[in-house]
Amino acid sequence: MKTTSIARSTLTALALVSLTAIAACSSPSQIHTRDGRAIPTADKPEVDKDSGFVKYERDGREVQINQSDVQAIEEIK
Repeated sequence: MKTTSIARSTLTALALVSLTAIAACSSPSQIHTRDGRAIPTADKPEVDKDSGFVKYERDGREVQINQSDVQAIEEIK
């Protein structure tokens, strides 16, 4: 009975550490465009200097916006 309690406590602690690590990896951001729009993103957008696009994920799909249309990218805290 005592080993089950210890194993359960260890498993719970491991699960909490894992969830914290996953949450820490996420960097919600907001893209501010030159025409005044604010586009929320779940993760930090990727700036592809070769193609000239800013890439981000929205509803599980990759979206691209021309880098010249982006005024700023702000991390939401």
